[in-house]
Amino acid sequence: MVALKLEGLGAQYGRIRVFEDITTETLEGGGLTALIGPNAAGKSTLFKRIAGLLKGDGVVHLSGAETQSRPICYMPQDTGANAVLTVYESILLAAKQGGGWKVSEEELAEIDEILKSLRITDLAFRDLGALSGGQRQLVSIAQALVRKPKVLLMDEPTSALDLFRQIEVLEYMHRLARKTGIAVLIALHDLNHAMRYCDQSMVVADGRLVASGPTKDVITPQLLRDVYRVEARIEACTQGRPLLIVDAAVI
Repeated sequence: MVALKLEGLGAQYGRIRVFEDITTETLEGGGLTALIGPNAAGKSTLFKRIAGLLKGDGVVHLSGAETQSRPICYMPQDTGANAVLTVYESILLAAKQGGGWKVSEEELAEIDEILKSLRITDLAFRDLGALSGGQRQLVSIAQALVRKPKVLLMDEPTSALDLFRQIEVLEYMHRLARKTGIAVLIALHDLNHAMRYCDQSMVVADGRLVASGPTKDVITPQLLRDVYRVEARIEACTQGRPLLIVDAAVI
């Protein structure tokens, strides 16, 4: 099983320091980890630093993926889809990145299965430019999954989806992580989604990692007050699942 550990990570743009000394315990594969924090906290930058798209201080330790040439896949929030391609062509292109252009029956079957799992088979031969924002986001998820990463970094993967699709995608990713043993890190703004689907959580604020660990221990009323400046409470709802209720903003 894959394992990811961050040690002393830092990043900056020019003279502007985004974050520094991000150090975590080992994050094991087989579950979802939420990356949360206020706007402009550096979540996207941290993902780029982990993926090697941005240089900086510190080391990303990765074990259990030694035989894979590109074990980490970063799915940005804004994918900039190529409108010339069809959905199927874009996913096939993602599958062949870094490899030869010969396509096997097995690869085609894998693409078909991903389309089916995300319930976008009916979009397969539509042009990307004709899709809605939510549909393009689902295609981006398919493009990431077809690469078979050991670590998948998903930056706000449900931001353009309706509520039903958000739940559907998060439940699917949770099942997939448990089945395959991959490590999935998801940047989320909806803390109720983080509490329901993510085993672990990391909180970034003011250029540093302010909390990390099991989600039930990380997302607390005190953290919500300190980091998000809201008065909130966490109550049990259906089947004992936690529900975050915000009472007021802290001025």
